[in-house]
Amino acid sequence: DSAEASPSVVFENIERCSPNCLQMLLENISGLTVDADFTVELIPEINVAVATFIKSIDTKKFVEKCSQHRRVREFEMTARLLESTQTIKAENLPDSISTDYLTVYFESTWNGGGPVSHVQLFPEENSAIITFCDNRGNI
Repeated sequence: DSAEASPSVVFENIERCSPNCLQMLLENISGLTVDADFTVELIPEINVAVATFIKSIDTKKFVEKCSQHRRVREFEMTARLLESTQTIKAENLPDSISTDYLTVYFESTWNGGGPVSHVQLFPEENSAIITFCDNRGNI
C-alpha cells in the first residue's frame, strides 16, 4: 500500500553524480524542491544517498520513475525504498550520554521517533543500539 510506503528512498552507486547534481536530478524527477519538500543525506562511506520526502508523495511511483530515468541509468545509480527497521545504531555519542536521554530523544515524534523498547549503550565505541517497539516511528 503506497500510504504505508517509506518516505525515504535510497540511491546507491552515487559516486558518478556530484551532490549538487543529485539534488537537481531529484528535483527534476519529482517536481519538488530540495529542503522545502525533501532532504538528501549523503553517506559517502557506502556510496549511498537517502532522500526523505517531507511532502507526502507516492514514493513507490517515484522509485519507478527514477529507475526508468535516462540520467539515473547513465550514472548507473539504483533507487529503492528505505526498509523499515525496529533497530538503529547511534554513533559519535558524547561520553556522558545516558540511556534515559536516548530513550526520550528517540521517542520524540518531533525527531521522527516512536516508542522505544530498549537502549543498549556501548561506551567504548561512543555508540548505542536503540530498539523501537514497532517499525512505524523510526528515524
